[in-house]
Amino acid sequence: MTRAAFMLLHAIITLAFGIAFVVAPKPTLALYGVATDAAGTFMARVFGAALIQIGLVAWLARNHAETPTLRAVQRGYAGGLVVGLVIALAGQLSGLFNALGWSSVLIYLLLFVGYGYFQAKPSAA
Repeated sequence: MTRAAFMLLHAIITLAFGIAFVVAPKPTLALYGVATDAAGTFMARVFGAALIQIGLVAWLARNHAETPTLRAVQRGYAGGLVVGLVIALAGQLSGLFNALGWSSVLIYLLLFVGYGYFQAKPSAA
């Protein structure tokens, strides 16, 4: 898979989840077995907005030439993804989510590994 295709995949995933959390936070959280109050709904929407921002950056940067700036964006994504992975795994292991919660753990893991792969490749710039 090329870096551009990987970043497109990342964009699609984060935009889809982001839009779902902004437009329909309660039903989206219910899929994971999570009920929430007004404050939780608000925070889910804030999370969705952050996912949309991440997705848009991935979308807009996907076809750019490999430069130190693009590699820095990818390192930033990798850092955020590993933090998300730890949080998602802790939440899943503590029983906060139903079995669908493992999909979040898997998404964080695969995206982190993907960016790690592209960081390990020698820079063309």
